[in-house]
Order: sequence, then C-alpha cells, then structure tokens
Amino acid sequence: MGFDALLGNDALKQRLSVALSRGQLSHCYLISGPAGSGKHTLARLLASAMQCTSASRPCGQCAQCRKVWSGIHPDVITVDDPEKKGIPVKLVRDACADLYVRPNEGAKKIYLFPRAQDLNAQGQNALLKCIEEPPAYGVFLLLTEHAEQLLPTIRSRCVELRLSPLGDDLLQRELAARFPDASPDALRSAMLRSGGYLGQAIDLLREGSELLPQSKAFAEAFCTGSAGDLLRVLAPMERLKREQLRPILLQWTELLSSALASRSGLPAISPECNRIAQRRTDTQLLHAVQAVQHAISLTDANVGTAHICGMLCVRLSEA
Repeated sequence: MGFDALLGNDALKQRLSVALSRGQLSHCYLISGPAGSGKHTLARLLASAMQCTSASRPCGQCAQCRKVWSGIHPDVITVDDPEKKGIPVKLVRDACADLYVRPNEGAKKIYLFPRAQDLNAQGQNALLKCIEEPPAYGVFLLLTEHAEQLLPTIRSRCVELRLSPLGDDLLQRELAARFPDASPDALRSAMLRSGGYLGQAIDLLREGSELLPQSKAFAEAFCTGSAGDLLRVLAPMERLKREQLRPILLQWTELLSSALASRSGLPAISPECNRIAQRRTDTQLLHAVQAVQHAISLTDANVGTAHICGMLCVRLSEA
C-alpha cells in the first residue's frame, strides 16, 4: 500500500517514504492544501504508517492500520468540535494533558487537528507548549487550508507538507472511473472549476455542474452592462440570508474569474463564461471580480444582505 492511496504528489510521497525507511518521521506535520486536496487521506496514511506493525508500512491490512482507517484507533485522537466555529482552547489543553498518558496499544499517540487554522492565538500558544518537547511517542498532525494563519512559532516546529493539484490526465481518468455516466462536458467543467483537486471535482459532480438560477441571470445581465438588468437580478436577492447569498457570490466569482482567464487563452468553465469574456474587457472583469470578492468579505463580516446587494448593483454597473 505505502502512500499510493494519495493520488499525485509523487515528490511528497517519495520524501515521506524515505523518511519512513530511515526512521526519521517528524513528531509534527503541517498538512496544507485547499479543500478536497487530500489532506485527510495523507493524515490517515501517516497515522497508519506510524502505527503499522508490518514490515512494509503502511500496509493497510494489519489491525493497527484497519483501526486508523476506520476511525476507531484509541491512540489517534481528533481535536475538534465541529459545532463550533473555532476550536475551543479547552480541547487543546485537554489534549496536552492527555499527551502524557502513554498510548493504549499503538506505538504512537497521534493528535489530529482537522482545521488547525481555526485555532485562535490562545489555542495556538497552548499547542506550542506541547509540540516543543513532546514525549517520544507524541505526534501532531495539523491540517489547514491556510497555513499562513498559524503562528510562525508553530510553523517553525512543523514539517510542512503542501499538497499539489493533480495533472489533467490523472484527474480525468479518476473522475471518469468514478462517474462513468457523466458527460464529457460535465467532467471537463468539474476539472476546471476544481483547480485540479479531486475532492472538489467529486463534490461538483455529485452536486451537479448546473449554475444557480441567480448565476445564470447574472451572467446575462452582466453581458448587457445594463444597470436595470443587474438591479432586476440583485433586488430579489436582498431577502436572502447571508448563508444563502454567499454560495451565489462564490459562483459569480468563478464565472468572472474564468471569463477573465479565458481572455488570456485559458479554457472557460462554461458557455456563460465565454459570453461574458466576449462582451466585457479585462479591466471591466477585474473590477467586477474585486466587487464580488468585497461582497463576500462583507457577508463574512455579518453585513446585511440588502446593503451588500445595493453595493454590488452600484459597483457592477460601473464596471
């Protein structure tokens, strides 16, 4: 098995295989990459390799490996509370206290932080005390989409494993095998929209690649450049909740960014993007992308949707 369960990332897997063969695996890894890049797969592989009892690690077959992959290994502990936006510092302190209780049955005691970027400064400082001088059996796996949000003192004590997007041929083969009934256009759209990350492409195909109704209407309105057309799209959206507005704006960002990229010769993710690229200039598209990104930041700051839609109508009309 080795690290083959992680697709692509050949240089990273070779580096880990060499470290494993030499007995030089680190006690703290920072696994970074966007959603769907394989962070959880790599974390399970590392945990399996550290607990595996076979000569070729990770074998995926021994009792230790099977428990890791099933999520029931007593010495692989997830530090998180999915119901909370941030990770409570109490969980970090509890993990640090538990660290000094020897493993139940494995060779290592592994603490997995699935969203390390959501640790606040207090939580990171508590964690820092643990990772500076842990017992020989202590291991930390920090998963993050934004490594830069962690304190430099944390990052300096970790070995960072940055996951890369898959090549087009590998991604296309994998998606075609998983979705044999998907059309070539749907597969291509998912590949382009995912940025090369398998998990994101799978989610897009499961959800369907159809644009949201508001996105289709926006594409048509933005092509005309008419303030009245944009107002007719945005006015009904003032009644949406912020959590309903955000995914629409994210899709608008995708449309506009793809249209801008296609003007430089890259393939567009949809016919709507092609039409936008043909009707609008680079400067207009860049201005529109910035406006929608600003709107997304306002939703994150709990600004009212009516204010956000009004701002967008003005700024997009100026594009």
